[in-house]
Amino acid sequence: MSTDQPTLGGRLMGWPPFIRELDATLSVHSQYVLSGNLYDSFLFPNDDEIALLPLRELLWEALQSSGLSCMLVYDLVDGLRIFPEDDDALAAAEKLLGKWDAKPSLEGLTKHLAAVARPAEQIRAAFLIEGASRIAASPTDLQPAERDFFRFCEKLSRTARPVRAPGVRPKPFYNPILWLVERPGDLPPWLVAENDAIRELTLPRPHLGDRQVTARLLARAFAADPETDHSAAEACDAFAEQADGLTLQSMIEVTRLAKERNVDLADLPDAVRTYKLGVLDNPWSRGHLRRRVLDGERRVPERVLGQPQAVTKTLDILKRAVLGLSGAQATKSGARPRGVLFFAGPTGTGKTELAKSITELVFGDDSAYLRFDMSEFSAEGAGDRLIGSPPGYIGHEAGGELTNAVREDPFRVILFDEIEKAHPRILDKFLQILEDGRLTDGRGHTVHFSESILIFTSNLGSSQVVPGLGYAEIEHRIKSAISDHFTSTLNRPELLNRLGDNVIVFNFIGPEAASKIFDLQLANICRRVTEEHRLSLAVKSEVMGTLREWCTGELDKGGRGIGMALESHFVNPLARALFELDLPPGQQITVRSIRREGSIVELELHSEDSAGSADSAGSGPPDEQP
Repeated sequence: MSTDQPTLGGRLMGWPPFIRELDATLSVHSQYVLSGNLYDSFLFPNDDEIALLPLRELLWEALQSSGLSCMLVYDLVDGLRIFPEDDDALAAAEKLLGKWDAKPSLEGLTKHLAAVARPAEQIRAAFLIEGASRIAASPTDLQPAERDFFRFCEKLSRTARPVRAPGVRPKPFYNPILWLVERPGDLPPWLVAENDAIRELTLPRPHLGDRQVTARLLARAFAADPETDHSAAEACDAFAEQADGLTLQSMIEVTRLAKERNVDLADLPDAVRTYKLGVLDNPWSRGHLRRRVLDGERRVPERVLGQPQAVTKTLDILKRAVLGLSGAQATKSGARPRGVLFFAGPTGTGKTELAKSITELVFGDDSAYLRFDMSEFSAEGAGDRLIGSPPGYIGHEAGGELTNAVREDPFRVILFDEIEKAHPRILDKFLQILEDGRLTDGRGHTVHFSESILIFTSNLGSSQVVPGLGYAEIEHRIKSAISDHFTSTLNRPELLNRLGDNVIVFNFIGPEAASKIFDLQLANICRRVTEEHRLSLAVKSEVMGTLREWCTGELDKGGRGIGMALESHFVNPLARALFELDLPPGQQITVRSIRREGSIVELELHSEDSAGSADSAGSGPPDEQP
């Protein structure tokens, strides 16, 4: 790069902000602590062109334009090196250091640092300490050699001498010592606290403008010119939006991935998905999925009975997810979850069953969903189970249950059951998922939810509704209760806003649906008897009518209440009778009568083998058997 640049004020225009801040403060700070996005590539305005450079080269380009002769680079693995690797830089380093050690100890390193910060000759140089986070095993519990080293560096920051040199910037400024750390707290706190000689700089991830410029640079790999080709410019802008949360270096790697897979510029968002998720197969792009969802309009109502409104709205949202239109109204929607559903309503009305139905439609297996019982997360600290413990805590290396599962398979239906029972601080974790489609776990890894369907269930407002109310009134009362809970009780209106109109209210089970649920569950019992014991079970119509009346008389507990009543009134006495009979396989059993005295239910069974011989037994208590 040419050194013929304007004087300070117009210098380094267009460079990253942290470079401009560093350049502007060299006269007042002798050391800098750089943290954050250290391993990225950065936009470098080289005359009339823009290039991408890693941090070390970018720092050199900025500093050498101010008259630096060399930059010394140190890390624990490679030791001490001279940058750039040319004769002029090597000669300048030898003048500064004299005889220097390529693999210095911490004590030897202090001599080299002092030679740069307090030079014997007016030579401008910089000292870059890479991987400084690894110098001390613990910044708060230093070993004697580590403590002596950092004490020396603290004193050196205050005793450094500015250097004058002819050229573009003849006024004196310090030869900077640059610490590269993963986090600001990786250095001893007393080194930087209340120390005006040391300046901390954070390198942020690239914003949209940086990604747009980078996308246009990378378009060259596809022989496209966004300056003259409108479609190429649109593709670059879409690439930049999809790359939200990625570094510029990651965008370079996405481009390489796309070239390897023969992906066109217009299809780079698919390469971004592959890069983020680490998988090539996308269930959402399978041709049969659309047919399965259309078929679901028939199958799901047969499985989730008595909830036509909830099923219709859920399928609408699922269709939107399949077409990739979730959040399409937003400026930037590609990173959000494929679908978000909030199932609310009385207990036992089919909320979990509908979640299973969606899972079966999309992934072919209704058990493939990931379920979290949020009543287990009522304590504030329980949130670590989801994303993992922070550094320094037991179990940090294991990661979180949610983040690990989604990283392993990002194409999931994730069910958060009874979300209102979770601690409010845990609910805050869902804000980032719903808005940006990503979450950072305790180990600092980013997990993407852009291909997942999130389902929340809740019983909020159930106490304010009773069977017999119209659906519109039930929906109004429950939605009002949900709104009041999030805005007044939790003081989290922003979470309610993220859910939007995806709140789906379930109605009470009606008599007709209850009768169908009873038939299905009774059929399940008969099938289980056949599968487990190879017995054929039949129930006479009079018994069926009595059971139906007992099990569907109270519908406030929904389908789950019907199942519990069947278990109490039929399964328990049936098991009692089968124990008494101890029938061999192949028998045909008929339930001929049923009677109830208090809480005790008795069945009369008639069994017949293939030869036609018959036997009968009751299901009363042992002392009442004939």
